[in-house]
Amino acid sequence: MAQQTPPSANVTVRRADRPGDLGWVVMAHGEIYDRQFGWNTDFEALVATIVGDFAAGHDPAREAAWIAEVNGERAGCVFLVSGDERETAKLRILLVTPASRGLGLGTRLVDECLTFARDAHYQRVVLWTNDVLVSARRIYQAFGFTLAAEEPHHSFGHDLVGQTWTLDLDQPSPTVR
Repeated sequence: MAQQTPPSANVTVRRADRPGDLGWVVMAHGEIYDRQFGWNTDFEALVATIVGDFAAGHDPAREAAWIAEVNGERAGCVFLVSGDERETAKLRILLVTPASRGLGLGTRLVDECLTFARDAHYQRVVLWTNDVLVSARRIYQAFGFTLAAEEPHHSFGHDLVGQTWTLDLDQPSPTVR
């Protein structure tokens, strides 16, 4: 369960449609994952590719991105893009800055993403993550995502365990706070 927002924090979630939003997503991922996990610029390049593909030609009826702000400053993001099959969407690049963790931003961003996915008539949402991202996994599990596959890999300068999670949108949503 996410903590309550302190009275002094003005938290908003909005579409990532302002100048600087997409660049911030790439920069924030690169800096934060380097500081927290020592990941190299290969990770930043992956995020840049995801963001670039989105910027170059997303379908606004089926794909979207959101920015969370705390007191007017960018503090998190998430993307929803079309998957390999028409009925499947991909949740991508969820991030909450360390200074803004504990305010429920990750939960709000994922909720926004899944609401959009349902409204766009997707049947399922999949995501790929790494097992070291424990807080993100807790959010996914709270929404009903289940682990579909795990595989060790060497990426971003480290030995990691990649995970694929899936959510069937036909199932009732758990109550997430």
